[in-house]
Amino acid sequence: MKALTYQSAMNVSVDTVPDPVLEQEDDILLRVTATAICGSDLHIFRGKIPAMASGDILGHEFMGIVEDAGPGVTSLRKGDRVVVPFTIACGDCFFCNRTLFAACENTNPGRGAILNKKGTRPGAGLFGYSHLYGGYSGGQAEFVRVPKANVGPLKVPDGVADAQVLFLSDILPTGYQAALNAQIERGSSVAIFGAGPVGLMSAACARLLGAERIFMIDEHDYRLAFAVQAYGVEPIHFGRQDDPAEVIIERTDFRGVDASIDAVGFEAKGSTLETVLTDLKLEGSSGKVLRQCIAATRRGGTISVPGVYAGFIHGFLFGDAFEKGLSFKSGQTHAQAHMPRLLEHILAGELRPEAIITHQLPLADAARGYDIFNKAEENCRKVVLTP
Repeated sequence: MKALTYQSAMNVSVDTVPDPVLEQEDDILLRVTATAICGSDLHIFRGKIPAMASGDILGHEFMGIVEDAGPGVTSLRKGDRVVVPFTIACGDCFFCNRTLFAACENTNPGRGAILNKKGTRPGAGLFGYSHLYGGYSGGQAEFVRVPKANVGPLKVPDGVADAQVLFLSDILPTGYQAALNAQIERGSSVAIFGAGPVGLMSAACARLLGAERIFMIDEHDYRLAFAVQAYGVEPIHFGRQDDPAEVIIERTDFRGVDASIDAVGFEAKGSTLETVLTDLKLEGSSGKVLRQCIAATRRGGTISVPGVYAGFIHGFLFGDAFEKGLSFKSGQTHAQAHMPRLLEHILAGELRPEAIITHQLPLADAARGYDIFNKAEENCRKVVLTP
């Protein structure tokens, strides 16, 4: 089959690789009909994620048709159309029983052996996201093996286009969980740092939950313009405002917003220094966005962090956070917990995640899609690939 493979930092290619096969009784084989490039894929592309190997198949946002199923699969059959969450969960461990699917204890085969520098183990297995998270092949391919198929994949009803439901795989539940973690309710105010796909989905879900004011901070005019049109945000251009938090405070009676969402995560510019630090397992971030979140949020407010972080944060002003009595919620998305409800909102016309798509390319052009998305060229918001 054809698949998009990682070769090295800033170097991916579509290659011919062996077809996947069923390995466990509860596996399915999926013929991919749509897959997307995620913002967190750019961390891999730029060489910021350790434990990547040349030839690894990327991609964790995908959906398709069940081509084959193991004898232990009870919830699906050949021909079913499904969207697959990016986290792989067993459904039966300590964390899965608490709907904390991204913390699953049983789907990361290297989990027990891998300890990071602080002694904590990585969580659930992830599709196409390094051997730190299980080394599973991703879905930017013609076919993909999906483990634990009784827990993850969600059947999609007839008459719904792939584009409408594809983002149930990751960025829509991620934006929804970010909004829930921010404790957004009717009348809330929120600042969203980053107008990439997760930031835009966070804005959509904040509106769904009743947010009254949404400030959105980004450095790309075209992304901010879309967010104004689609979600009614109050835009702040990070490049033209040295201190967005100060602007937000001035516009909120010098109090600050109820919550801030960091939809950026750690920097992923791919510099030589960053690559060396990654190789040494000393990944770090300047902490610029988190400092802005702390400054922009009112006393007793909440900071929600769906953006990916790894390693250390420099200049983390915990004293300021403590003095303001701020709460923090973060982590990988428990996608399985949110997908059914979000599908209902899509079917009811209350969410239109497909609106952020700007580029639809054949899988053969995946490397070009990465390049466009990485450089924010052609007003790119989101790239969808079709095998």
